[in-house]
Amino acid sequence: MVDEKPNKYERQDSLPIPTYEEAISSRPSSSQSYLGPEEVSHDAERQGLLTRDRARQNNGYEPPTVESARSSVDFLPSSGATSRRSSAEALHREIQQMDMDEPGDANTRLRANRFSKRITSLTHSLSSINLPFRQWLPSGQYLRAKIPSWPQVLRFQLNWIIVGRIFAIFLVVFIIWLFFVSNLFAVRNTRMANMFDPENLRTYILDHLDADNIRHNLQYATKYDHMAGTEGSYSHAIWVETAFHQAGLEHVGLEKFEVYLNNPKIGGRRVAIIHPPELKWFAKIEEELVYPIEFGAQQTPVFHGHSKSGNVTGPLVYANYGSREDFKTLADSGVNLEGSIALVRYYGTQGDRALKVKAAELAGAVGCIIYSDPAEDGFLKGETYPKGRYMPDDGVQRGSVAMSSWVVGDVLSPGYASLPGERRREPVENNPGLVNIPSIPLAWRDAQKLLQALKGHGKKITDTKAIGGVPDVEWWTGDSGSPTVLLMNDQDEREREGIYNVLGKLTGVEQPEKTIIVGNHRDAWCFGGADPGSGTAVLLEVVRIFGELTTAGWRPRRTIEFASWDGEEYNMIGSTEHVENRIEDLRRDAFAYLNVDVAVVGTEFKAQGPIFESALKRVLDRVTDPQDGNRTFLQIWEENKTTMAGLGSGSDYVAFLDLAGTSSIDMGFDGPPFPYHSCYDNFDWMALFGDPGFQYHKALAQIWALLILDMADRPLLPYDMNVYAREVAKYVNDLDKYIRSKAAKSSPAINLSSLKSASNDFVINAKRFEDWGAAWETTVRQSGGFEANTVARQRLAHNTKMADFETKLLDVDGGLPGREQFKHIIFAPQLWDTYGTSYFPGVRDAVEEGEWELAQRQVEKAARILRDAAGMLSA
Repeated sequence: MVDEKPNKYERQDSLPIPTYEEAISSRPSSSQSYLGPEEVSHDAERQGLLTRDRARQNNGYEPPTVESARSSVDFLPSSGATSRRSSAEALHREIQQMDMDEPGDANTRLRANRFSKRITSLTHSLSSINLPFRQWLPSGQYLRAKIPSWPQVLRFQLNWIIVGRIFAIFLVVFIIWLFFVSNLFAVRNTRMANMFDPENLRTYILDHLDADNIRHNLQYATKYDHMAGTEGSYSHAIWVETAFHQAGLEHVGLEKFEVYLNNPKIGGRRVAIIHPPELKWFAKIEEELVYPIEFGAQQTPVFHGHSKSGNVTGPLVYANYGSREDFKTLADSGVNLEGSIALVRYYGTQGDRALKVKAAELAGAVGCIIYSDPAEDGFLKGETYPKGRYMPDDGVQRGSVAMSSWVVGDVLSPGYASLPGERRREPVENNPGLVNIPSIPLAWRDAQKLLQALKGHGKKITDTKAIGGVPDVEWWTGDSGSPTVLLMNDQDEREREGIYNVLGKLTGVEQPEKTIIVGNHRDAWCFGGADPGSGTAVLLEVVRIFGELTTAGWRPRRTIEFASWDGEEYNMIGSTEHVENRIEDLRRDAFAYLNVDVAVVGTEFKAQGPIFESALKRVLDRVTDPQDGNRTFLQIWEENKTTMAGLGSGSDYVAFLDLAGTSSIDMGFDGPPFPYHSCYDNFDWMALFGDPGFQYHKALAQIWALLILDMADRPLLPYDMNVYAREVAKYVNDLDKYIRSKAAKSSPAINLSSLKSASNDFVINAKRFEDWGAAWETTVRQSGGFEANTVARQRLAHNTKMADFETKLLDVDGGLPGREQFKHIIFAPQLWDTYGTSYFPGVRDAVEEGEWELAQRQVEKAARILRDAAGMLSA
């Protein structure tokens, strides 16, 4: 009997045919959930609900913030903090185990389930929509039967019913397309950049940075001297390059520049009293051998980098700390300085050795000797090496006398990179970055003989501030009748010596063109135990831990660039040439520069760079003091009422901040004086006195790594514009006080009203700008951790605007008067204060020189640039 089939176009009252999912399900549609390809069943989900209370309270979203409490679960129960993973697969299993153990990861899975269900539900919703014309739409089988073959197409006759049906299909497709284009269904998880829970990443970093690894790194780094331009420095470059490769960094390689360097010729240095005959004497100059000669650890000679070659003689004059004020005091007391050899001590009222030499030059001296006084860093402070941490009697502070506050980087190529083959070169003679009289450093052991020879010459010193700590000395100034001293400084000068930066990166997945740059310099004046070896040892451990994370599959949102700079000790050369070589890229795409120079010489954490304050405090709240495990570094910071000052000069952040306008931070653990720039700054000093257990090295590695993670991986760049605006307002007030202290009664008044108004604009606009970030956090939290594509684009633009603010503070078309290489209107070294933090240096320089009209013009320029930058925040 033939079945009677109903007309397919007539409405049916019988039960609907079940869907495919219902047909294969063992449960009815009323209780069966639609599971996406990555979902678990409701039964499995219910098993995890007891661990998700916190996620439910926040609508399933846990903000990826540093301030959340650390998990109490043992992160990797299979291995201790010092264990080494045998393979990438083992590491991935450990992190997978972490994901299963961590309550925070349950939130991740719950959010993934919800997202998958949304898509699945959307699919079924679209399939179940009863459009008005749906009952007349043909089935797919019917369409296939009715679609004509190609020969039939050629004989096609217009059929308006078919045309209408095709039009209806295109209309439905267009409506669906329109929905997606309009972002009705466009969402993204704010953690889509990588599927690792941020809290787990932080826990992993804290638990797996290894103090023993850092110790071994420093032991290797201090095996031999490695001054810039030497085989030792190049060998270190290859070692660091290998470590970068082993960590799995991308695009690892050496970056070469050819720059002006000098070092002493054999037998080319001498300091001697040559008249009168009864006082004849020769200085030893060199330090004693730190290690037995059979160790093969060669020591670098005692000299000043970038010092002037020459052989000069003249009467000896003592000028205290060698500041301009000290030389003026001598001149006012009737001491003739013309043709003299100036003897000055380190530190004090003029901290920059180059400016000591320059002040002596301007005062009329033909040579300058700088010695290490025990009152500053020697036995009067405490036990000296090898019994204690302080400088021994033969210890000498080497260092550069390049005029880094006038020209930074290669002094023969200011403003452009000294690439191999670069033809443009400035002359050495009368170069603004170089001093014009020879100089040399001495130990107090040698300086004692010179000071004793001054007895009875010039003025007897009664001012205790001008009396040093060298024993058995009666302190006199000396004058034109003082004993005659020879200063010979014969240098081998090379205008194109190769230096090598080592670079590597981890490419970001959300904004790969935007970069977080992490740097430490590698070159040292001798063995470099603290400066810079402690920083290099920590850097390599930080690189290792990020390498492990990437091996497990993690990637940052923004690209992280790691750099080991060469030539820093001479004049921040490697980093400056790198910046000048890619200045436009950095101004456009560099989000932050994180610098560590001397990582550890004590237990007091210090940092500079106010825009990082909030982010740094979150990190400090997670790291505990090795000496007191019950207190975090944030608690100590707040108890000591520590503040973050602005950046001055003296390390590799200078070019990034002052030339490229990249927001920068410098940090480390400070302490009492140490054998700075001497060969006694070595591994043994660090192991005995600096950080015997290397626990503060580990603590700095934790702080540094967590801050890198925060800067590279937070959806919102964690700058605090409110803090920055507050600090700038303080800088303006400090400038007002400085001007008042320098102005005489007859001096014209400097009007700061425009600058104060611009500062107020910054405060107001920064508040509005930060309000957007708070609103974004709330919106994403309420949406369960998801953001629409339009919101995501707004967030990325918000981040870019935040990073661009620093760049907008550059006077790109001008610069500081007389030293146009420096562009930042707020931060740059003052002309005669290299290491101090001098805000609005263009104004201060003009005030210092009594050029009041220039000072007012600098005020107006700074106000205009600050106002424009603040206006950009509200645009």
